[in-house]
Amino acid sequence: QVQMVESGGGLVQAGGSLRLSCAASETIHRLNVLSWYRQGPGKQREWVADVTSSGSANYADSVKGRFTISIDNAKTIVSLQMNGLKPEDTAVYYCYAETYEANYWGQGIQVTVSS
Repeated sequence: QVQMVESGGGLVQAGGSLRLSCAASETIHRLNVLSWYRQGPGKQREWVADVTSSGSANYADSVKGRFTISIDNAKTIVSLQMNGLKPEDTAVYYCYAETYEANYWGQGIQVTVSS
């Protein structure tokens, strides 16, 4: 069972930056896409960004131009660079790995943006 572990969350002022990372416990075989989702207070979980194993990235409109997703060469670490943070970005952020056989979620990490 692959474990996904997020790091890098915390408290930041509006306009600031944070970098989230998510490390897989082992090589993810037949990887399709690595994604970040988030769930704000009282909200449903929403997709934020994803990157394919070939490096093609996609973003939700709400974060486009501010967030950048990347994957390392070994395809075991997915990062989310978050710039220009807004209070509405406050949420628990989850990484997600989709393969052709199974899917894996991280445990989530808190990001809080103060105004």
